[in-house]
Amino acid sequence: MTEFMKTQNSFADGEVSAEFFIRDNLNGLSRLENMDVIAGGGLRRRRGLQSFATLNSSGRLIPFSVSESENYLLALIDGHLKIYNNYELVRDLLVIWDFADIEKIQYAQRFGTMIFVHPDYRPYVLTKTDSGFQLSEFAFEVNDADMFENMPFMKFDDATGVKITVTKNSAGNNYATFTTNKDFWRADNVGTRIMLLDKQWQITEYTSPTVVTAYTNSQYTLPSKPVSDWSESAFSARRGWPCSITFHQDRLVFGGSKSWPSGIWMSCVGRHNNFNVGTGLDDEAIFLTLISEQRQQICTVVSSDNLQILTNVGEWAISSKPLTPSVVDVKQHTAVGSVASRYLPPQKIEGATVFISNTEKDIRELSLDALGENYNARDLCAASKHLMNTPIDLSYNEDTRQLYVVMINGDMATLNQNSALGISAWARYKTAGQFKSVATIGGVTYVIVQRGEEYCLERFSDDALNDANSYDFAYTAASLPLHASGHNVRTFRIRKISARILNTKTLFINGTRVEFPNEIYASDSNGYTGDVSVNLLGTHHNGTVAPWVISSDEQFPATILSVSMSGSYMV
Repeated sequence: MTEFMKTQNSFADGEVSAEFFIRDNLNGLSRLENMDVIAGGGLRRRRGLQSFATLNSSGRLIPFSVSESENYLLALIDGHLKIYNNYELVRDLLVIWDFADIEKIQYAQRFGTMIFVHPDYRPYVLTKTDSGFQLSEFAFEVNDADMFENMPFMKFDDATGVKITVTKNSAGNNYATFTTNKDFWRADNVGTRIMLLDKQWQITEYTSPTVVTAYTNSQYTLPSKPVSDWSESAFSARRGWPCSITFHQDRLVFGGSKSWPSGIWMSCVGRHNNFNVGTGLDDEAIFLTLISEQRQQICTVVSSDNLQILTNVGEWAISSKPLTPSVVDVKQHTAVGSVASRYLPPQKIEGATVFISNTEKDIRELSLDALGENYNARDLCAASKHLMNTPIDLSYNEDTRQLYVVMINGDMATLNQNSALGISAWARYKTAGQFKSVATIGGVTYVIVQRGEEYCLERFSDDALNDANSYDFAYTAASLPLHASGHNVRTFRIRKISARILNTKTLFINGTRVEFPNEIYASDSNGYTGDVSVNLLGTHHNGTVAPWVISSDEQFPATILSVSMSGSYMV
């Protein structure tokens, strides 16, 4: 057998899939659970969780930052919006959305206002004022002169060829009967606004598929023939409401709706409730539709260096600066696609936009090339696909440089990302329960965890050694299979495994407990720093197993800087 000595002093690639175990150029691990990769490339036991509230159901966590010193955590659950500040519940608001709606709700914030959108509901606005919080329906700006609502109007495909005959109605001078030449109206058209005869009309009563009653706020002249030049409000109970939302270049942007999934509506500059396209002046509203050979369903819109539009089949960008009705440079850059079935909020990481692909197996980083002209969508989990199990929520903590991704099975995949130091390391988080949602605000990451029948609101904390003060968790780091001199090893004998550790109070190497001096367990001690080792670990006849495993189920801190092993092997 041939002698060997091997040291791993960086774990910067984190846990990698089994298909990459034969790669010699990875500083990876076959398993990394409840540990983080730190800036120097070493490993540290993850932070514990502190519980501070319980919820009536599972839900979504949303960050709401009003100012540098005023941060709120929103917990959107079944029928309620709970608002927390400094871990205390400050307001519980009733909402119209039930639990089934929560996964599709999107939101955008500007100063002390947050707007929520859902394709089945009129947008709602949460406002923080000196007197507290107020939740109200989003209202389009109304003109003083003619009382027109400045909402977007358009002609839907099913309205092609529909002509409206306008006749007097006995309800009053401002009422009329609209009769179409073929079946068109539905009961959910009541409340819809129509632009016809240079007036806005509101449908007030449904009679039949061809007859409705409409009201306008001024007198009108009957047309001599049926009217074909008319349009309908883009958003209504029948047509649906905006699916996605952001603010960009001081415009409020709505992306997609149930009836027009590829539409982009942008408000007037500085007038976020006014979507009147007017005569096309630079500061007036903008409407456009994404055109391509494939059906484009807008999943979300993101304000970055450009206005990024993520659809179910690709990634688009509007690069115009400034963005005006006459200058809209829009094009598709990549063809990855995003998840359309639920809202997975894209995260800003090191200047790039990180999003979940429509396969729910890729986490992509949308960034401009060196020339700043075209986007690419690099896969951040190319070597760790096994950790991706239908993501249901994600959040990035800029202070700790960690991306948290909650999976449908209740695990959490965590990416420690630091491009300047060459670290892109995935790990798996587990707890005594299931992670349900995650959000970060003010440098603190919060989670909803289901523990038995309870839904707990918790936060990661350096001061917590276990979870929720009651639940212990174990950590594990296992090496890749042994490679020596460029060969796959078939049989190996380990004589010694050494670990260089920092401020550590618990450590098992291949199941053997490392003994530390008793004084390091004092409450004022940081732990042991130095080299520890175990000897005479035996012969292995399976070269695909991990030659070393570092672990512990004791609730003490642990940091591993490097691992060395020596022995002999046979190929």
